[in-house]
Amino acid sequence: MAGPALKACKVCSFISPEDTCPRCGGQMSREWQGYLVVIDHTKSEIAKKMGITSNGKYALRVR
Repeated sequence: MAGPALKACKVCSFISPEDTCPRCGGQMSREWQGYLVVIDHTKSEIAKKMGITSNGKYALRVR
């Protein structure tokens, strides 16, 4: 059985089942593609390029 639908923040791309982003308070969208799991944002080149400043699960594209 599936859990709650995951959504991605339109502002910071953080993925969560919440209706409002728990990281930045931005609007969430059900339309997103791909994701990146950041374990150590201080050492991740991709996290730096995406502007990610904390660990977590982030969408690669959000509509």
